[in-house]
Amino acid sequence: MKVLHLSTSDVDNGGARAAYRLHKGLGSIGCTSQMLVRAKFSSDQTVSTEKSVLTKLSPPISSLPLRLYPNQNAVMFSPQWFPDALAARAKQLNPDIINLHWVCNGYLQIETVAKFKKPLVWTLHDLWPLTGGCDYNRDCNKYQESCGACPQLQSRRSWDLSRWVWQRKAKAWQDANLTLVATSTWMADCARSSSLFKDRRIELIPLGLDTQKYRPVNQKVARELLNLPQDKQLILFGAVSATSNQRKGFHLLLPALQRLSQSGWQEQIELVIFGASEPDKPIDLGFKSHYLGHVYDDLSLALIYSAADVMVVPSIQEAFGQTASESLACGTPVVTFAGTGLQDVVDHQQNGYLAKPFEIEDLSQGITWILENPERQQKLQSHAREKSLHEFALDVQATRYLSLYKEILEP
Repeated sequence: MKVLHLSTSDVDNGGARAAYRLHKGLGSIGCTSQMLVRAKFSSDQTVSTEKSVLTKLSPPISSLPLRLYPNQNAVMFSPQWFPDALAARAKQLNPDIINLHWVCNGYLQIETVAKFKKPLVWTLHDLWPLTGGCDYNRDCNKYQESCGACPQLQSRRSWDLSRWVWQRKAKAWQDANLTLVATSTWMADCARSSSLFKDRRIELIPLGLDTQKYRPVNQKVARELLNLPQDKQLILFGAVSATSNQRKGFHLLLPALQRLSQSGWQEQIELVIFGASEPDKPIDLGFKSHYLGHVYDDLSLALIYSAADVMVVPSIQEAFGQTASESLACGTPVVTFAGTGLQDVVDHQQNGYLAKPFEIEDLSQGITWILENPERQQKLQSHAREKSLHEFALDVQATRYLSLYKEILEP
């Protein structure tokens, strides 16, 4: 079987890394898998770059309609109107099935989906396929109807850019041979409630990772290699744009840490942050902090997770939460909020702590609950690794996808 994965890039962000991991997982179980991207960051020869003039021009031109909304919120919004050459390229590669991933930022035109003459599987890495253009809906549920008067665009007009994008999707995708794969129960519920996909087949398959790369490393060794203190309990927080992307919840973590600092942990804890550089103006986080900057390679990330005593993932919305699954694979318990895709990753008081959404006091309590009892913490570490092996291993994910592909292709 030949599978073609379409993704804007391969390893530079969470959605891209998830697509690439599935691509490699399928290859490891004997499936012929190829990945086609606009921006390639790996040296993998099974990843090809779409180099047409249209692909190069698309990112800046595709975003031009957003200039009509100068007061828009600082969120990703992708109109995806500029033409592309992907249908012709896919025809040349002639796969049996095409798996779409994160294809925004001017990569895949909405209307191209109907031009693929192969069965399609779409892995939902965010809410963009469901909405009139935003990647996450925040508090807006208009995607359940038809979008318009978009709060992300700061628009009060029912007929605006979001309504135009939504209508293009509804028209172009209505007859497509398309199956959706949600990465979490939360994501599946969003898809089922959407006006675009409520009548579509929706499967649930968690994201996978290489559990041989993401595995526990001796904590003392990990800290020595990273130049982190041996005599402190370390709280870890990390994401792409960790401290600036509001969806990642740093604004909720900050008061939780300050509360923790004031409750007697001041001398025992230090904070480790990756995905952000130390700011020019220091932020009072309540504890001494170590900024590790942007980290992309798996082995360095495994060291960072292994060095920590607890990982905090305070996201407001998350389709899955790969930093959480990576942390569990390295044997480090996770504290997060219930009510998002992370609820499928973390089991409350089994391998971490699910705080009440989005209560700062309970987030702080969850961190305390893990750190205050060494015997409990050891059990959490063991359960964390066990879950990653049973549910998130690459071969588990790849086998489930291969079964889905075969079922779709059966006459």
